[in-house]
Amino acid sequence: MAGHSQFKNIMYRKGAQDKKRAKVFTKIIRELTTAARSGLADPAANPRLRAAVVAARQANMPKDTVERAIKRGAGGEGADAYDEVRYEGYGPGGVAVIVEALTDNRNRTASDVRAAFTKAGGALGETGSVGFMFDRVGEIVYPAAAASAEEMLDAAIEAGAADVESDANSHVVIAAPDDLNHVRDALEERFGPAESARLAWRPKTSAAIDEETATSLFKLLETLEDSDDVQNVFANFEVGDDVMVRLSA
Repeated sequence: MAGHSQFKNIMYRKGAQDKKRAKVFTKIIRELTTAARSGLADPAANPRLRAAVVAARQANMPKDTVERAIKRGAGGEGADAYDEVRYEGYGPGGVAVIVEALTDNRNRTASDVRAAFTKAGGALGETGSVGFMFDRVGEIVYPAAAASAEEMLDAAIEAGAADVESDANSHVVIAAPDDLNHVRDALEERFGPAESARLAWRPKTSAAIDEETATSLFKLLETLEDSDDVQNVFANFEVGDDVMVRLSA
């Protein structure tokens, strides 16, 4: 399925980004606070908050830090209010990029994102300028050890998922946005907690890029991900395994 290599590339860079513990915590705390503010403070009754708690657990965030963020968001007073903003544009090689942010200052974030695109030789566009090249989907990720590819596929189809992509490292279950929570709950009953479950922008097609373009593009994506305001970055590129090996050396 188009975009599978792109997903692995995103995960590769995310692995490196996750080493920046403080920034990871900042992003998760913003999501916890926003999720608690926008719905119930009980993760069992608030799917978005539940996903944020799972992310916090994966990042080894202290339990009291998680609880404080939820309490601050649920209480409203004294909690920072973050706007959800989406930016779209083209990076090096004409790669389409979608940036999701939580910000308390739209002007600052827009300026930072625009500067990152410009410095990389890309261009920030209007909302919708590249969105048509992606599908909005639910993504549920399990480690490969959780089940065989056949077991995961059977369980996912039974739960109402649209597709499953399995490789040596993981199972990525794709579901319609409205089905995400139901599919996740059904899979967790059988295989335990997922590594992650979120709404994502998945490219309809992916463009193959060479090493030079990949180097410039990765610098752009890493600059964007390094921003405290940016929560997620999606792009429609595909890089060969040989290029990935050289870039990660």
